[in-house]
Amino acid sequence: MKVAAEDGGAVARAEALVRLFHQGPASFAALTAVSADAVPQPYRGLLDHRSHMTAAMERYHGGPVSLRVVAHDGPRTTADGREWYAREILLSNEAGEVVQYGIVRIDLSSLGTADAARVRNATAPLGRILMAAGVLCDVRDVALVAVHPGDELRRLIGDRATFGRVALIRVDGSPAIELLEIVVDSRGG
Repeated sequence: MKVAAEDGGAVARAEALVRLFHQGPASFAALTAVSADAVPQPYRGLLDHRSHMTAAMERYHGGPVSLRVVAHDGPRTTADGREWYAREILLSNEAGEVVQYGIVRIDLSSLGTADAARVRNATAPLGRILMAAGVLCDVRDVALVAVHPGDELRRLIGDRATFGRVALIRVDGSPAIELLEIVVDSRGG
């Protein structure tokens, strides 16, 4: 399925997530909104869809990916009773190579108690938790970005230019999860 990059604030959305863990977007990376047609393979196939990135990465790398939480914030309860949690992560393939960087901000109150605990425990990627729980998720507002790592991102994934996406996941019809997902192609694509 082809997902059109809707610049509708793709860079602003990505930068808002970056600010959760980094001083500013300039030291993190230069981000530019791009259309799907401007994204080469394998990046396009890994990003241009409305599915969980965990499933896409595991298919592409031929096995499960493992999670490493770099940093987290929360959970924090807002005035409206929502419990927000954010984390900065790296996913690695079975050989231990980093294959994805990400930032997720999630309304834990949109999940059941056990699933929210699994997210906080950080033993599995978010996509795997949501798929196993059978949570009705709708990945929306997918927009693609070109990524040129700055000093902060370079320390985590190296200095090779790459691509990523921002997306919003609705859980049972309500906006619940904001994502920035950046592919690190360990196979040299």
